[in-house]
Amino acid sequence: MRIYFIFALNILNNASNLAARVMLPLLAIKLGATPVVVGVVGAAFAVVPAFLAVVAGRLNDRFGSRYLIVFGTLATAIGLLLPAFWPSMAAIFAAALLSGFSQVFCNLSTQNLTGLLSTPETRARNFSNYALCNSTGQFFGPVLGGFALEHLPDSEACLALAAFTTLPIFVLMARRAPLEPRHAPSRNKEKKAAAAQAGGAWAMLKDREVRRTLYSGSIHNSSGNLFMFYMPVYAHSPGISASSIGLIMAAQASAAFVVRMVLPRLIKEFKEDKSLAMAFSVGACALILVPFFQNVWMLGLLSFLFGLGMGIG
Repeated sequence: MRIYFIFALNILNNASNLAARVMLPLLAIKLGATPVVVGVVGAAFAVVPAFLAVVAGRLNDRFGSRYLIVFGTLATAIGLLLPAFWPSMAAIFAAALLSGFSQVFCNLSTQNLTGLLSTPETRARNFSNYALCNSTGQFFGPVLGGFALEHLPDSEACLALAAFTTLPIFVLMARRAPLEPRHAPSRNKEKKAAAAQAGGAWAMLKDREVRRTLYSGSIHNSSGNLFMFYMPVYAHSPGISASSIGLIMAAQASAAFVVRMVLPRLIKEFKEDKSLAMAFSVGACALILVPFFQNVWMLGLLSFLFGLGMGIG
């Protein structure tokens, strides 16, 4: 049952992060930010993961996942309190940075726990379910953020989301048992010794296939982050409401949920290279068509199409 507890934490963390990714750019627009400034806000979500991912992994090995999840969750909550009490672009930038901080610590911890709690027989199934939980959180997050921003004053919407963000802390308080299995400390020591002998995390870059995976993964993540910034800005220009924008963004996650259910069969049929080519082609077609529509239903359909491509990726 411990693995399902990790899945629940993953859903809550992803929902909080995606709600913030929808709310903060829309708050920036309300404050009169230009599209360029809103783009910088979107980039701020990725600054901390870009520079602290390896450090976060080492901290996870040393201190365990519980403290990192609590630390990351508090970072997002504190970030959302800033624009609630000090509505300014500086507060929004700080909130985006702290949300990215939370993402790297929480996602890395739950991914690591999923691996530690898996056996060779259950690993593929557990990570498939983990991906589905990602999509579940990514579906509810934009809906939550959009509806909060539309039906509550801005400060109260931030306060409500900050309160929601702290739910994983209360979930962890309710379960005092260790999250890692008993064999995890010895495995972590073995991993540290192997990493030190091999030259550390950066030594992996010597492997051509690892570099190839990182390149394609970077393009995939850049595409997803571009969409997360671009769609709310574009949809806001014709006057689409915040709740409708949240639903448009949720359509992307629902598509990813659908495609991940058939992904193993798809990869078996077309192999990884062809599947990636399909993913980028579908995503590119969706983005190309967006500027031709300003209707909620069509933008939702294109968001769903984009989500199919990103889900494959």
